[in-house]
Amino acid sequence: MMLTLTFLGGLALLLLGADLLVRGASRLALALGLTPIVVGLTVVSIGTSAPELAISVGGALAGTPDLALGNIVGSNIANVLLILGLVALVTPLVVHRQLVWLDVPLMIGASLLVFAMAVDGRIARWEGGVLVAAAIAYILFLVRMARRHPEQVPEDPHLGDGDGDGDAEARPGTLRQLLLMAAGLALLVAGARLLVQAATAIAGALGLSDLVIGLTVVAVGTSLPEIATSLLSSLRGQRDLAVGNIVGSNIFNLLLVLGGTALVASDGIPVAATALRFDLPVMTAVAVACLPIFFVGHCIRRWEGALFVGYYLAYTAYLLMAASSHDALDDFRLVMQAVVMPLTLVTLAVVTWRHLRARAAPPTNTADGSP
Repeated sequence: MMLTLTFLGGLALLLLGADLLVRGASRLALALGLTPIVVGLTVVSIGTSAPELAISVGGALAGTPDLALGNIVGSNIANVLLILGLVALVTPLVVHRQLVWLDVPLMIGASLLVFAMAVDGRIARWEGGVLVAAAIAYILFLVRMARRHPEQVPEDPHLGDGDGDGDAEARPGTLRQLLLMAAGLALLVAGARLLVQAATAIAGALGLSDLVIGLTVVAVGTSLPEIATSLLSSLRGQRDLAVGNIVGSNIFNLLLVLGGTALVASDGIPVAATALRFDLPVMTAVAVACLPIFFVGHCIRRWEGALFVGYYLAYTAYLLMAASSHDALDDFRLVMQAVVMPLTLVTLAVVTWRHLRARAAPPTNTADGSP
């Protein structure tokens, strides 16, 4: 009964915090002359990555590095497959061109960099410093680029609100929006902590390992701010902010959260052989899969969202079967490797090829010469 109350209380705090954060962030974009996509990639992404940072650093200091690494890797997988999939199922998402040509390639590059750092079985403290420095450089680049192109800022005075207030009300002081975002972030962190506590207690009672708990229960729990923020952003019409929040959160999870955790840990972060053999490759493959899906039409359709969610359910099922040494594990792995994954790759390749062919084809004209 107590675990149920804790879970429901955490959920309520998450929803309220997400609403405050989205309201503050969307108006802050206008107050600072930034586009919603930049605010989603920076302020909102860093804010919603706060639970991952708190839990990963706490796990490293408490002597449970598998939980810390599993939390970060699992969160990145959940952000794309589960959260982006669920949001796309609710409403098809429009993808900003900047995400396709800049931010998703950076997410792929960060995933490959972390994978390369982990090959020797440990992410050292100096490597953590490199990741943190890269995060700072990324933030400065985004802000500078946004300030050099102020014409991209939307003119809609009701950005992210839609409550019909006048222009003066839609452009309140920057300090007020920062306070609104800070309150929303505090509620998000508190709600995520309550949910993770309840879920971890249940998973621990089932005898799951620290790595599996980090990859599943804790990862989904710390990704709940992204779920709430992205869903509410898309429903409010801020689809740039919704997708930017997810991509930016993945980048900061790898650069800022993982890098900061490696810096704090006395001997860096050890990488388990199972994570190096399976989970890190899955995280990298998920990042790569975003590129063709985002590129085709610059839109994430409902069927693509369903594909993402289906893959996340399959990934979670695999982890649970592997943890319990289930008899069907080998058959499940064979079906995924020999049937499902090749079929998905062929589908994405065909869709991308058709899109490129349609873009390259000259426009057709009617008999009277009109397009």
